[in-house]
Amino acid sequence: MRSRVWHAHVMTSLVGCTALVLGVTGTVAHAQVAQVAQVAQVAEVAQAAQGRDLGRETLAVGDGWGSEGTGTTGGSAADSSHVYTVTTWAEFKAALRAGGNAPKIIKVKGMIDAVSEGCEAFVAGGYDLQQYLKDYDPAVWGNDEVASGPQEDARVASAVNQDSEIKANIPSNTTIVGVGKNSGILGGSLQIKGVSNVIMRNLTIEAPLDCFPKWDPTDDNRTGNWNSEYDAVVVYGTDHVWIDHNTFTDGRYPDSERPVYFGKVFQQHDGLTDIVRGANHVTVSWNRFQDHDKNMLIGNSDSTATTDAGKLKVTMHHNRFDGILQRSPRVRFGQVDVYNNHYVVTENQKSDYYIFGVGISSQLYASDNAISLPAGAAVGKVLKKWNEAPLTAENNYVNGKRTDLIAVHNAEIPEETLQSGAGWKPTLRTKVDSPRAVPGIVNSRAGAGKVC
Repeated sequence: MRSRVWHAHVMTSLVGCTALVLGVTGTVAHAQVAQVAQVAQVAEVAQAAQGRDLGRETLAVGDGWGSEGTGTTGGSAADSSHVYTVTTWAEFKAALRAGGNAPKIIKVKGMIDAVSEGCEAFVAGGYDLQQYLKDYDPAVWGNDEVASGPQEDARVASAVNQDSEIKANIPSNTTIVGVGKNSGILGGSLQIKGVSNVIMRNLTIEAPLDCFPKWDPTDDNRTGNWNSEYDAVVVYGTDHVWIDHNTFTDGRYPDSERPVYFGKVFQQHDGLTDIVRGANHVTVSWNRFQDHDKNMLIGNSDSTATTDAGKLKVTMHHNRFDGILQRSPRVRFGQVDVYNNHYVVTENQKSDYYIFGVGISSQLYASDNAISLPAGAAVGKVLKKWNEAPLTAENNYVNGKRTDLIAVHNAEIPEETLQSGAGWKPTLRTKVDSPRAVPGIVNSRAGAGKVC
């Protein structure tokens, strides 16, 4: 059964390069859907005719935490010698290294593959998955000690090879944009680490696949678990970042197709977009997050108050989350503003999902969002309590009906009672749309290829 998604009447107007949704009520007719698609095609032609350069665009004043202070301008001021068009992973990494922290614009043309030669290219030390499974089978190894020995050593050596190849370090004052509708990165891990002022737009990003997951026999109450590395995007100790109009997905390697070993899914994915370790002033807007388990951590440890307290200020607006099982986001420490997003939970996720994770010292302000749940899904699971931390959750709609998420959560899950009141109110917001209109607006405009 497909999840029940409430739709809306869409009125469109051409603004610059794309179809702009102006209002939403009622039900979309087929003819209107076709009209929207036709207008979008006209918009794409208009963009090309106008010669619009996404690399020169900056985050608007007042658009979320990323606009705080000096704002986020990325590489918009780059001179002509620091504008690069890349078509391979090697060219992409070379462009990142060129010119140090001078403003630069990198245009990604087509889908470039960070693992074009396959996992076999990283194998070292005689690593062999079948032998690894034989050596660490719980019936042989047990669950009292972590894996060690020749095959684990070989796995680590192989993982080091993959790590060095698929990670790309993004310098300060950089804008990365996809060219056209179908450009992006397959299997790479973008590290926005210890820098400042970065923009990522119009990219399709397929989450990196960990070729060499680790079996930890002692994990999960000594029943064992597979643990993987590599987030698609990591914002680590970095300030002023704008992540806009991208599509994040597991793509060719959905978790549903991963094998099961020792009774546990052979997990080869980690997060899609994690914002951690003192990162600050980030706006995440108009993206699509699709078909993934762990989506977004804002703060990755309860023990990082010295670096995270007073930081991790993030705005998330007008994103679509479709088939995301958890962490949309899970928050520690930060003042996080989440508004006008559309969350779609699928039928096969309804018994084991959550959307908003409330962690230590978090100050989550979630309002004016739209949530679509399949029949029988518990509304109380929208919120998940990890630590005592009051939040604000107001004017959110579930299946078209205004719902007090905190009250429903506390009634359905009384052992995780949540307190209301985040202790702050967002001021850095663009136009706040009616949550009843959000599904139509976001579904037609969020993601790569739909920059407006």
